[in-house]
Amino acid sequence: MNIDERIAQFLSSEFFAVAGASVNREKYGNKVLRCYLQHGKRVIPVNPHTSVVEGLSSVPHVSDLPHTVEALSIITPPRITEQIVEEAISKGIRNIWMQPGAQSAHAVARCEEAGINVIADGSCLLVVLGYHES
Repeated sequence: MNIDERIAQFLSSEFFAVAGASVNREKYGNKVLRCYLQHGKRVIPVNPHTSVVEGLSSVPHVSDLPHTVEALSIITPPRITEQIVEEAISKGIRNIWMQPGAQSAHAVARCEEAGINVIADGSCLLVVLGYHES
């Protein structure tokens, strides 16, 4: 698949999660979460340090997500991304978008080995969906 097909497959999911969701509205983890909300997407924040982000109940780990989650955006340092990818593989998540700066060669390779549709080429969800500050 080319990148446009990968993105289309990712966005066709019905339920999303954001690993690295932040309560700080200046951070990209918060902006990605709000971007999903702006586009009417069903989304769950993943944050081990808070139980609510942007009024949504969050879960501490990817392994705590319901099985309805099909797509995961990751906005974490590469070292953490690698751990999150392992959790996502165990959870059965089929679509992963590593936001710019979150990707590592190891995390991408693990996704590919597991047959996951992975986006890690520098594409940004905020640009693709057209995020605007609110």
